Amino acid sequence: MNRIAPTALYQEVAERLRQRIFAHELTPGTWIDEQKLAEQYGISRTPLREALKVLASEGLVELKPRRGCYVTEISRQDLDDIFPLMALLEGRCAVDAVNRAKPADIKELKAIHEKLEAAARDGRIDAFFEANQAFHRRIQEMANNRWLLSVIQDLRKVLKLSRLHSLSLEGRLQQSLEEHRTIMAAFEAQDAAKAEKTMHDHLLSGREALARMLENGKGG
Repeated sequence: MNRIAPTALYQEVAERLRQRIFAHELTPGTWIDEQKLAEQYGISRTPLREALKVLASEGLVELKPRRGCYVTEISRQDLDDIFPLMALLEGRCAVDAVNRAKPADIKELKAIHEKLEAAARDGRIDAFFEANQAFHRRIQEMANNRWLLSVIQDLRKVLKLSRLHSLSLEGRLQQSLEEHRTIMAAFEAQDAAKAEKTMHDHLLSGREALARMLENGKGG
């Protein structure tokens, strides 16, 4: 039992840091003060460094020789590279999910979609974001391809570094909701081809929203 504890410790530290990064408590480009964090968590530097290696393998932090560890900054080129790949992968997931879906699966997906509707109606961006993540995750699970799921989840972790803010762009919340409605309709109609196209277009639309957000930020 004693030999398991260090492994559990660095995994717990990695999860705590991961959530702080996703919550933007540790913003992109931030230097990770290892000594301060070790003192804050009441641990030695060893499990902290192991945790940072885990986050580096996920693309959430960068380990720079002689400079330390930094929260990853997502460039426009990164987004241009990642989103078309995500569109292809999630489009494929949508096809497989439609083809394998049982009535109970569609009912469960519809329930998640209703949470999207409610969050959009109330203007609750954080709740919409969480429901959106659940909606996509459920489709990925319905596709029942663990390799697709693994690759998509790794990419989505990186996208969390910037994606949340795109929903704050004027009109994007409603636009995203309309896109989810078309995806949901394709599932209810058991139209795999439509599900693939609407999911593919939805991901690319997300990239366009981020591009507009960046332009607006640059102009403001």
